[in-house]
Amino acid sequence: MDKINCFKCRHFRTTWNPAFPRSCSAYEFKTKELPSAYILRTTGSSCMQFQEKMTPKKENKARQASRIDLRL
Repeated sequence: MDKINCFKCRHFRTTWNPAFPRSCSAYEFKTKELPSAYILRTTGSSCMQFQEKMTPKKENKARQASRIDLRL
C-alpha cells in the first residue's frame, strides 16, 4: 500500500480554521491531520479519490525568450 501525498492531490485544500487546517473537497470533510492519513485510520483502506494535480510544465530557462523589449 503506497502512502498518498495529499499535497499533490487536486482535492486537497487548506482552511482558515486553526482547529481543522486541512480539508478534502472530494470527501467534503475537514481535519487536523492529512486527509489521506485520516481516511486510512478510519476506514482501513487508502484514499480512493486521489487525483494528481495538473501542474504546468516548466520551460527551460536557458531556452526561454526574454520578454524585455530592447528597442529603446
